[in-house]
Amino acid sequence: MDVDEFRVRGKEMVDYICMYMNTLRKRRVTPSVEPGYLRAALPSEAPMHPEPWDDVMGDIESKIMPGVTHWQHPHFHAYFPAGNAYPSILGDMLSAGIGCIGFSWAASPACTELEVIMLDWMGKAIGLPPAFLPFEEGSKGGGVIEGSASECVLVSMLAARAAGIKRLKHQFPTVDEGLLLSKLIAYCSKEAHSCVEKAAMISFVKLRILQPDEHGCLRGETLKEAMEEDEEAGLVPFFVATTLGTTSCCSFDNLPEIGPVVRKFPSVWLHVDAAYAGSSFLCPEHKYHLAGIEYADSFNTNPNKLMLTAFDCSLLWVTNKYLLTSALVVDPLYLQHCYDHTAIDYRHWGIPLSRRFRSLKLWFMLRSYGISGLQKYVRRHCELAKYFEQLVRKDSRFEVVNQVKLGLVCFRLLGSPDENHETVDELNKKLLSTMNASGKIHMVPASVRDQYVIRFCVVYQHATREDIEYAWDTITDFATELLEGPDKERDLNEERARRHRAALAHKRSFFVRMVSDPKIYNPAINKTPPPMPTSPGTPPSVAPASPDTPSEAGSIQLVPSTPKQSSWISWPLAFFFQSVDHDANDLPLRFRHLDTMVRLKSPNHGRRGSSPGASPERRAPSPSAN
Repeated sequence: MDVDEFRVRGKEMVDYICMYMNTLRKRRVTPSVEPGYLRAALPSEAPMHPEPWDDVMGDIESKIMPGVTHWQHPHFHAYFPAGNAYPSILGDMLSAGIGCIGFSWAASPACTELEVIMLDWMGKAIGLPPAFLPFEEGSKGGGVIEGSASECVLVSMLAARAAGIKRLKHQFPTVDEGLLLSKLIAYCSKEAHSCVEKAAMISFVKLRILQPDEHGCLRGETLKEAMEEDEEAGLVPFFVATTLGTTSCCSFDNLPEIGPVVRKFPSVWLHVDAAYAGSSFLCPEHKYHLAGIEYADSFNTNPNKLMLTAFDCSLLWVTNKYLLTSALVVDPLYLQHCYDHTAIDYRHWGIPLSRRFRSLKLWFMLRSYGISGLQKYVRRHCELAKYFEQLVRKDSRFEVVNQVKLGLVCFRLLGSPDENHETVDELNKKLLSTMNASGKIHMVPASVRDQYVIRFCVVYQHATREDIEYAWDTITDFATELLEGPDKERDLNEERARRHRAALAHKRSFFVRMVSDPKIYNPAINKTPPPMPTSPGTPPSVAPASPDTPSEAGSIQLVPSTPKQSSWISWPLAFFFQSVDHDANDLPLRFRHLDTMVRLKSPNHGRRGSSPGASPERRAPSPSAN
């Protein structure tokens, strides 16, 4: 394809995208295909010779579109919004056209500098403290565009881990780093995104998952008790992940309570994940959710969720960029340049080396919409969610189970008074599965207060009250059929049996099963530590020394872990070491190390605050109480 043909085909592609957007209402929301459908439709090998572009485009509608889930569909209400406003699409188009790989300032100065400026613009717009902003006097902070919120959480945890091991190594210079690593423990709420647990697995650290309150909010006292208990047991708290706008029910952790607790442990990094809710802070009426942000060390949000910007575009800010980059820096000669001591090289701010010119689409969006236009979009979505909440509350057959603060409403069928918890859960599962299978609407479930609920999120960019009413009419029609059908009890019994069979009585696609079955959509995490091995060669655990027992500085003791029932520890990769056939020759020693905690005693053991302290640049003074 030469430049002349590209000019023609490019215009045709824009026309196709516009046609696609304008005809979404005529398509099913979700595809009706089985796994492997595309393998049967495409050749088994790549073509040896070039094919006409018209043939390629013809296969888009005949082969690709039948397997597409239409996230921009007016009746798609699953997950969270996936922005793709036209200025953002044009930004990605230009980024691909320029084709630079912006891993350093020298690799493309504009790519780096525009990203720095966009993070400064956005940080100011959503109301972050000056410590996060790159151009504030005396600030060590700054921001970076990462690929996803998962990546933001991971690099923050890696930075915290590196700082934690460095402090412990200074305190215990003769102890191996692997042993020091086994002391570290992170914390998050049960409502935190699963990416926190994945980050802990990758970082090979323990993660204690704490119970939130009745509104899905992690409270300061809960965190304080867990951290003090773990410190007393010989572990070293090093990272706390909080969430503003959780995935399941859009709850908000209590930062004003959590922040002061974390400050009592000066070696702990506090991260705030506002992937969904962060863009709403553009509106003054939503900035109150940021109360306590001054205690945080890092903060992330996704403009690709509630700011119309196309994926991938996750923004991460830190208050100390040197702690972040020192944990990730690898600097071979072929990547060095004469300005690397004065300019930012974003290759040190994340996992990948290669980086796209992602700041272009953010720049296009901010200039095309302005802050006022983006505020209008956020407010419209919140208004429509409130309208849907009103519709649900007017129907006595349903209940709303979350506090509706932004664009997400969680609801469920109540069932009859004589039905137990499990039966009502099954009823809601069947309702959701039936609706998703119809292709008329698409939603996903969540577990809120151990109840199976249905999530309804306002997603469509141009959503109207008519779209919300259509969704509610569809929901109530299916609910009426389910509740008032002559064979309700028989259908419920059949549904229970279907879960244990590979085929369903009525045809449903694998995709529908995937998003409707919580065992697939929200896999159960390892809620308890692995059981101690019972092989004959396994030595018993060593009991902890009593406070009166003298021990030398730097001594090591192994103590069993006994987390409270109100929380649990996710043991990194423990399931890799579990025996399948209970063979005594499996891995008892490696397994035993995962089931014990290492206690290092310093000369200051027993004094409050004797855990490794922060380096001088680690913490700014605690904010004064207001």
